[in-house]
Amino acid sequence: MLKNILVPLDGSQVAERALDYAEQIIDPEGKLTLLTVIDVPDYPAAMFYPAGIATYELSKETAQHELIPQAQEYLKKIASNLMQKGLQNVRTEAIIGEPASSIVEKADQLAVDAIVMSTHGRTGVSRWLFGSVANKVLNSTERPIFIIPVKR
Repeated sequence: MLKNILVPLDGSQVAERALDYAEQIIDPEGKLTLLTVIDVPDYPAAMFYPAGIATYELSKETAQHELIPQAQEYLKKIASNLMQKGLQNVRTEAIIGEPASSIVEKADQLAVDAIVMSTHGRTGVSRWLFGSVANKVLNSTERPIFIIPVKR
């Protein structure tokens, strides 16, 4: 059984599938960290018109003041459910950043034993356009990572 696990969640049911697996492999007294990373694009509308810089700052501010509290509320509900199932030490954190690198940084900061995450199973053009956070994490960390595939 593992003592310290990070589970990244994006609010989707697909991502939440990782929770079942994490519950099975974590020590009941271990630390489970639920992480949501809110991605604010680096390509502001300023590329198209000068006033866009304010638009970018506004979107970052919106993420900080509106999306972070929403994400924290979402994570608290999940943490509460996990604690009712017997897990004693569930921690939550919502941050702004690029998802893959933020997950790896948080895993290193917390010195987790493993990362448990789901993959959306995108293929073709969709995968090319949106990339795969799970694949980027897998290729950016030396920590053990359990990737839970989407059910087809």
